[in-house]
Amino acid sequence: MSVDRAVMVFAGLMVLASLLLSHFVSPYWLLFTAFVGVNLIQSAFTGFCPAAIAFKYLGFKPGNAFK
Repeated sequence: MSVDRAVMVFAGLMVLASLLLSHFVSPYWLLFTAFVGVNLIQSAFTGFCPAAIAFKYLGFKPGNAFK
Protein backbone atom coordinates (compact mmCIF):
# COMPACT_ATOMS: atom_id res chain seq x y z
CA MET A 1 0.00 0.00 0.00
CA SER A 2 1.31 3.45 -0.86
CA VAL A 3 1.55 6.41 1.50
CA ASP A 4 -1.23 8.16 -0.44
CA ARG A 5 -3.69 5.33 0.04
CA ALA A 6 -2.70 4.88 3.68
CA VAL A 7 -3.39 8.58 4.34
CA MET A 8 -6.80 8.34 2.67
CA VAL A 9 -7.72 5.23 4.67
CA PHE A 10 -6.50 6.83 7.91
CA ALA A 11 -8.42 10.07 7.26
CA GLY A 12 -11.58 8.14 6.42
CA LEU A 13 -11.30 6.06 9.58
CA MET A 14 -10.75 9.18 11.69
CA VAL A 15 -13.83 10.87 10.19
CA LEU A 16 -16.00 7.81 10.77
CA ALA A 17 -14.68 7.34 14.31
CA SER A 18 -15.30 10.98 15.20
CA LEU A 19 -18.82 10.84 13.77
CA LEU A 20 -19.59 7.79 15.89
CA LEU A 21 -18.08 9.45 18.96
CA SER A 22 -20.08 12.62 18.32
CA HIS A 23 -23.28 10.59 18.13
CA PHE A 24 -22.68 8.38 21.16
CA VAL A 25 -20.43 10.49 23.43
CA SER A 26 -20.44 14.22 22.75
CA PRO A 27 -21.17 16.52 19.80
CA TYR A 28 -17.83 18.22 20.47
CA TRP A 29 -16.18 15.33 18.61
CA LEU A 30 -17.36 17.06 15.42
CA LEU A 31 -14.51 19.51 16.02
CA PHE A 32 -12.13 16.61 15.37
CA THR A 33 -13.98 15.88 12.12
CA ALA A 34 -13.45 19.51 11.12
CA PHE A 35 -9.75 19.25 12.04
CA VAL A 36 -9.32 16.22 9.77
CA GLY A 37 -11.06 18.06 6.91
CA VAL A 38 -8.94 21.19 7.34
CA ASN A 39 -5.79 19.07 7.45
CA LEU A 40 -6.78 17.35 4.19
CA ILE A 41 -7.36 20.72 2.52
CA GLN A 42 -4.07 22.22 3.70
CA SER A 43 -2.13 19.11 2.64
CA ALA A 44 -3.63 19.38 -0.85
CA PHE A 45 -2.19 22.90 -1.18
CA THR A 46 1.09 22.55 0.72
CA GLY A 47 1.99 18.88 0.30
CA PHE A 48 2.70 18.67 4.06
CA CYS A 49 0.88 15.93 5.93
CA PRO A 50 1.96 14.64 9.34
CA ALA A 51 0.24 11.30 8.71
CA ALA A 52 2.19 10.87 5.46
CA ILE A 53 5.45 11.44 7.32
CA ALA A 54 4.46 8.80 9.88
CA PHE A 55 3.51 6.30 7.19
CA LYS A 56 6.81 6.90 5.35
CA TYR A 57 8.64 6.26 8.60
CA LEU A 58 6.69 3.00 8.99
CA GLY A 59 7.94 1.85 5.59
CA PHE A 60 5.04 2.46 3.23
CA LYS A 61 6.13 3.00 -0.36
CA PRO A 62 5.92 6.54 -1.78
CA GLY A 63 2.90 7.53 -3.82
CA ASN A 64 2.16 10.35 -6.24
CA ALA A 65 0.96 12.96 -3.76
CA PHE A 66 3.36 12.42 -0.86
CA LYS A 67 6.88 11.46 -1.95
